[in-house]
Amino acid sequence: MSDPAPPASVAPRDDWPAQAADTIVRVVGQVRDKTTGPAITASRAIVFGLLAAILGTVLLVAVSMVLLRVTVIGVHELLDVTNLERPGREVWIAYFVDAALFALIGAVLWRRASRNVS
Repeated sequence: MSDPAPPASVAPRDDWPAQAADTIVRVVGQVRDKTTGPAITASRAIVFGLLAAILGTVLLVAVSMVLLRVTVIGVHELLDVTNLERPGREVWIAYFVDAALFALIGAVLWRRASRNVS
């Protein structure tokens, strides 16, 4: 006589090492997903944020340099047309114009920031 097969819903007792290993793998996977997932997301945000800040600063400096050079050339041409040109004068006038422009931008941003705080 042959032994009847165990029911399909009951796992054989000899399979407990595989079940224990599966349980350990599942628990470790859940812990890893809950810890390293947010850590990876946060580290990526920090890296990309720093990269954007550095590139933004470089771009701001480059735009400021181009703006100053364009202003110097424009003032030089304007002084040349009006026969008021003297060596070095266009640079100081360009500095003044750019400083006034940046001060105006700063004042507008300062006013908007103080309005949003209240």
